[in-house]
Amino acid sequence: MTTRCQLRFVRALDQGRTTEPTEPVAQVYTHADGYPAGVLGRLQQLKQLLEATTSVCGPAYAAAQYVFLEKLTSLPLYLDPTRDADRRVDAQSPADVCDPSRMQHLSQPRFLLGHGIEDPQAGIHGDEEYLYIVAIPPYGLEQVEPPAWQVAVSEACGFPRWDDQPDGAFTEATWQFDGSLTEAVDRFDG
Repeated sequence: MTTRCQLRFVRALDQGRTTEPTEPVAQVYTHADGYPAGVLGRLQQLKQLLEATTSVCGPAYAAAQYVFLEKLTSLPLYLDPTRDADRRVDAQSPADVCDPSRMQHLSQPRFLLGHGIEDPQAGIHGDEEYLYIVAIPPYGLEQVEPPAWQVAVSEACGFPRWDDQPDGAFTEATWQFDGSLTEAVDRFDG
């Protein structure tokens, strides 16, 4: 069973709650593993990686890098030499994975599907179980401590879905958490 979700990446406000409307920068659809413990853990991993490599470039880049990391985590399944030949890619390099002649026997591989960049103005599909808002603060060269990312996590299915005008899902959602990413990981881990 899949747990679908949407993550909306926004610029952090100096003051205020994450769930207060800000102009959305990017939105990511995730087809599976969208439950809070998984998503928040992956966001924490992304934040740590971007900070360790001084690669934090704002919400749009964070959204793209989130999708990239998600795709990387599903790729090993298709490179497993013990997997049936019709369900794996015989690849020695990333270029091999991108070669269509090595892929034509696969039907909708998970690393090519499962995530999408969405138009934040278009709403959601309607089959998601969770919504997330990820607020990325500006980073300064002189900062000693990295700033906290803020997140909001919706109640499970706590927003308009399917035919209930899902274009307003983020503004109508009931939020079970709104605070720092670190606090969210502590709350939902376990």
